[in-house]
Amino acid sequence: MISPVLCAACGTVLTYYWLFPVFRSGAISIDGLLVLIFIPVVFLCLIRVLASFPLREEEKQIPVPKLRDSPWLIFTYWTHTRQLRLLTFWITAFSAGLAIGIAAGASISNNMSFGIPEDTVRGISGTLLDDPRVISGGKADGRAMSTLSLKMSTGDGGVKIYAHGQITVFFREENADRLKEFGRGTEVFAEGELRGPAGGGATTFGGGATSGGDAYTFTAEALHITKAAPPLERFRTNLRLGLTGRFTGHTGAWGGLALALLLGIRDNLDTGFAAQYRDAGCSYILALSGMHLAILVSLISFLLKKPLGLKLAAIAGAVIIIAYCFIVGPLPSLNRAALMYLLGVAAVLGMLKRDMLALLCMAFLIQLFLTPASGFSLSFILSYLALAGILVIGRAINGALIGKIPALLLQPLSASLGAFIATAGVSAWFFNTLRPVGILAGLALAPLAAVFMVLSIAWLGLDLITPVLSFLPGKALSLLYLLMEKIAALAAAAPGIKANPFLIFLLSLLITVTILWLERRRRIIAGRLEPFA
Repeated sequence: MISPVLCAACGTVLTYYWLFPVFRSGAISIDGLLVLIFIPVVFLCLIRVLASFPLREEEKQIPVPKLRDSPWLIFTYWTHTRQLRLLTFWITAFSAGLAIGIAAGASISNNMSFGIPEDTVRGISGTLLDDPRVISGGKADGRAMSTLSLKMSTGDGGVKIYAHGQITVFFREENADRLKEFGRGTEVFAEGELRGPAGGGATTFGGGATSGGDAYTFTAEALHITKAAPPLERFRTNLRLGLTGRFTGHTGAWGGLALALLLGIRDNLDTGFAAQYRDAGCSYILALSGMHLAILVSLISFLLKKPLGLKLAAIAGAVIIIAYCFIVGPLPSLNRAALMYLLGVAAVLGMLKRDMLALLCMAFLIQLFLTPASGFSLSFILSYLALAGILVIGRAINGALIGKIPALLLQPLSASLGAFIATAGVSAWFFNTLRPVGILAGLALAPLAAVFMVLSIAWLGLDLITPVLSFLPGKALSLLYLLMEKIAALAAAAPGIKANPFLIFLLSLLITVTILWLERRRRIIAGRLEPFA
């Protein structure tokens, strides 16, 4: 049965990713947008009105109509059955999704204001919204990048005026360690050069908004710390710095990978190692997501389920996951996985139905409502598409091949295929190249990454309690790191596929429809044969 939350998610996707961007481009007016939105509402009202007319006595005995019957007979039957109630329920949910998409899109539209002409901006001040991270070649020749919540801009002659919005700031190499030391939540003042959107964009003055605000960047040549972060943020930053110091102090190359897999800190990850994973089509393994959170959840369940029971262990796990997400930071893919876990806990407690696809749609709506701007980030899009592909396409592939491939291999293979098919169009659009070898490479690298995470946690525990024994998992981690590097290098040697993103999207859509049709046909045939088994 189609879930109402799935209909709401479809409506949100339609308006957030298509209708609202078309409206912002000027292709349609606000009147045209509202007309499109109210079409399902009008249709819903029409059906409800027609269904309110009572049936005549002879119409109450109407059998299920066939296609050759009159249209009025078919309409009369379907407007007085349970299917109509379901249809109106779905349309209502879809209309609510349309409204959510418009609200989310409107909240990130034209939200940048410098207060003065952009060509006169010489400095900006505000609060760091995320942890500064090193880019462009690492520590040797890189810059630190962070997102700043604007509070004030400074112009020619030292004039200062209130500003608002979020802007990406690139800091000089020598400021990277200083920014990491102060961390998220710190208030800074930066002097440098403002760069506008690639396509240009006019600024309205006196508090007006700028178009294309999310495309503005600021290159800082001088940095001043104006106010330290709040106590809780300082505690978080110190904890991250302490863990970073432990993993990079005397671990060798594998410490950078451990930081990437456990905390999402990729500054210490060998750039050649990361490039191999990218060329192997397995970059998702290095980005914190549901796979990594599932490993932590499994460890939590293993440790807490027996002493606390299922429900208390689930609640305790939810608290731990919330704390973990606070320490790691606002990563869209990790937040999606955390929301899924929290909704799963609600399902365990009997508050929600245990339907993974419905929980995924619910997580999508909640995350987009709470953080509308994250909806256009690549990690957000790929994260939801990949899991949707696993739940829909992967399950269908698993059902079609069950009994033909060993179960130990079938489940990860079908999940990998489902995720690849669902994300192929987006990957081709952003990267211009598809890496099908990642389907097979992931089957080997994903389990090894899971083992690596568990051993890293074990090493950290021993290093905190009895450092003399930490060399045991440390030696295993070094060997495992080399094995993962060799496998990624072998897979990276396979050539990628370059194709038109629209053709890739159409092909993946056709493959998806074919797979789902074959799976539905298989179920129908199996249902017919079951009474004779």
